[in-house]
Amino acid sequence: MKTRVTELLGIEYPIVQGGMMWVGRAELASAVSNAGGLGTLTALTQPSPEDLLKEIQRCRDMTDKPFAVNLTFLPAINPPPYAEYRQAIIESGVKIVETAGNKPQEHIEDFKKHHITVLHKCTSVRHALSAQRMGADIISIDGFECAGHPGEDDIPGLILIPAAADQVKIPLIASGGFADGRGLVAALALGAEGINMGTRFCMTQEAPIHEKIKQYYLNQDERSTNLIFRKFRNTTRVAKNSISDLVVELSQKPDIQFEEIRPYVSGAKGRMALETGDVDAGLLSAGQVLGLIHDIPSCHDLIQGIMTEAHEIIQQRLNRLID
Repeated sequence: MKTRVTELLGIEYPIVQGGMMWVGRAELASAVSNAGGLGTLTALTQPSPEDLLKEIQRCRDMTDKPFAVNLTFLPAINPPPYAEYRQAIIESGVKIVETAGNKPQEHIEDFKKHHITVLHKCTSVRHALSAQRMGADIISIDGFECAGHPGEDDIPGLILIPAAADQVKIPLIASGGFADGRGLVAALALGAEGINMGTRFCMTQEAPIHEKIKQYYLNQDERSTNLIFRKFRNTTRVAKNSISDLVVELSQKPDIQFEEIRPYVSGAKGRMALETGDVDAGLLSAGQVLGLIHDIPSCHDLIQGIMTEAHEIIQQRLNRLID
């Protein structure tokens, strides 16, 4: 399946693995790339820019196919050294970067100076147009269904994707709520030229997540997520567990301050949950697409299944509707 996305990224299928904190490691990224999609390492999962360079090399040892590195910029009391991570990516020779978050201009401009293809993820048409003006090559447009940060506009993909396609001239990747061939065909029909999947790739054999967490995800449905941090305009979608339920409950207090929530929501606790299998150790990122996931395949089998289903829908089911 050829689209502008596959041709720009040099991949076989228009399927991108999103950059996910603690999950976007070489094992998963290389498996996705070897299966014909675009695997993505998550820069800030690595404790330092030097460690990121080592992880990039480790991924290169596991695949000779293109892969990307994600660099996300989020508000923080003690922000990581973004410029140093950016320089490490440039020095590594990686040719594709996924950016996301606030004020990406200096990063996009620097990557473009070094002839790196920039895929920028955003949650609104206005931000997509801004990233296009900054020089991004591809927009990943992220609907309200997504895991992680869906923005503050609450626009689901069924509206957001075609709204972006009507105005954005560079290629679009649809993100948030995708898990199968039906989603890929729908995204193409809405004007996108590929899909980005995060939660779905968490539930693969190669994902570096404890098996108890994968099984927990498998037992959930489309109602099994919580929106937290709404009051602080940093809305985040996570799986329902005792921690996220508590945060939702505490957030009902009219005078709640973030300091009251902070002890429960650290990234270190979320990492502990993913690595130990303790579902209630911390926050677990997950999208509403949980309701569409019913197995834990290899990345190869997942991507092949998506493409087979997509071709069958296009060539058979939809074709029968035409006189």
